[in-house]
Amino acid sequence: MALISPSRRLRRTPFSDGVEASGCKAYTVYNRMLLPTVFRSVEEDYHHLKSAVQLWDVSVERQVEIRGPDAGRLVQMLTPRDLRGMLPGQCYYMPVVDETGGMLNDPVLLKLAEDRWWISIADSDLLYWVKGVAQGYRLDVLVDEPDVSPLAVQGPQADALMAHVFGDAVRDIRFFRFGWFEFQGHDIVVARSGYSKQGGFEIYVEGWDIGMPLWNALMEAGRDLDVHAGCPNGIERIEGGLLSFGNDMTDDNTPHECGLGKFCNTATAVGCIGRDALLRVAKEGPVQQIRPIAIDTDTLPPCDRVWPLMAGKKRVGQVTSAAYSPDFQEGVAIGMVRMTHWDAGTQLHVLTPNGLMPAEVRDGFWI
Repeated sequence: MALISPSRRLRRTPFSDGVEASGCKAYTVYNRMLLPTVFRSVEEDYHHLKSAVQLWDVSVERQVEIRGPDAGRLVQMLTPRDLRGMLPGQCYYMPVVDETGGMLNDPVLLKLAEDRWWISIADSDLLYWVKGVAQGYRLDVLVDEPDVSPLAVQGPQADALMAHVFGDAVRDIRFFRFGWFEFQGHDIVVARSGYSKQGGFEIYVEGWDIGMPLWNALMEAGRDLDVHAGCPNGIERIEGGLLSFGNDMTDDNTPHECGLGKFCNTATAVGCIGRDALLRVAKEGPVQQIRPIAIDTDTLPPCDRVWPLMAGKKRVGQVTSAAYSPDFQEGVAIGMVRMTHWDAGTQLHVLTPNGLMPAEVRDGFWI
C-alpha cells in the first residue's frame, strides 16, 4: 500500500512527538488526524496490551461540546437512548441516528453539567450534523469542537500506572464514570473507559501545553510496569466485539442491526430524531444483525474491504473486520449476517482474497 503523505490537513496532536519517538510504524486517518495502528508489530502490541500497560494517543476521538440552556434537549434529539436519568460524572455509550434510524456515530457521551456535554466521537463529521440540528430547531446552545485530546491508558497494569501519577483516588473511579484530577496545576477529566477489553482510563487533556509533560510523566512512572506506546489493536478489539464505525456499521444500518438495541429506549426517548423509524424497527425486528464469526484458518490477509459470507452459492452476509488470533488460534471476525443464517453454530464460508474459508457463527465474542 502507498504511504500517506503528511500535510497540515492531517492534524498533529499534543502527543505526536511522543508517538513518533516511540517508533510508530503505521497510521490510519481518522477524523482528519493520524491514528497510530502499529508500533512493534500488530502481534507484539497485542500480547503486550494483554499483559502490561500502554499509552494510546487517541486524540482522534474529537469532542463535540454542547452547552447552554437547551443542551440536554439537543443531546436527546441525537440518540434513541433515554438520557433522563444520566447524572453529571457519568459516561454513556450512545447510538446517534438520523431521521431514518441509520447510524451516524457511536460515541461516548460525558455529562459535565446539566448544561454542558461532551460527545467523544468515532470517525464521522458529527459536528456538522449537530450544528445543523441546533440551527434548524433554533435551540439556545453553542456547539463546537473544543481543544480536547484524549490519551488512553489501557492494560492490566493501568490502575497501578494511573495511581503513580494521579494518586490512589483514581482507582475509585467506577466503570463509565469520570472525575476531575489535578496535573501540574491543571484540572483534567479522567474516565474509566477505553477501546479495549483489558481495562483502563481515558484522560481528556484540554490544550497542548501539558500534552507531552503528561505523556513523559506516565512513561517515567510506568518503567517498572513495562509501559509502552500502543494503539487500538485490531485483533483484541475483534475478540472483544468492539465495533468500528465505518467498518462494521454505517448509516445504512440501524442500532438494532448492530446489536445495540439495549442502548435504545425508543419508547421513552421523546424528541429523538429517527424515533418513529426505530419504533417500527423495534416492533418488526431486524432482518440482519452483527454476529461473531470464527474462521477456520491459521492466517488471514488484511480485511480492508467486505468479504462475502456464503451458504453454498447464496450470499447471506458479509465479514467487515477480521484477523488471526494468536490466543484463540483461529480467525476471529465481525460479520453482518441475515436472520436465516445468524444462529450460533451455523456453518458458512467466507470469501477472502486468499480464497474460500470455512466459517462458523458463534454465540458470543471471545473476550
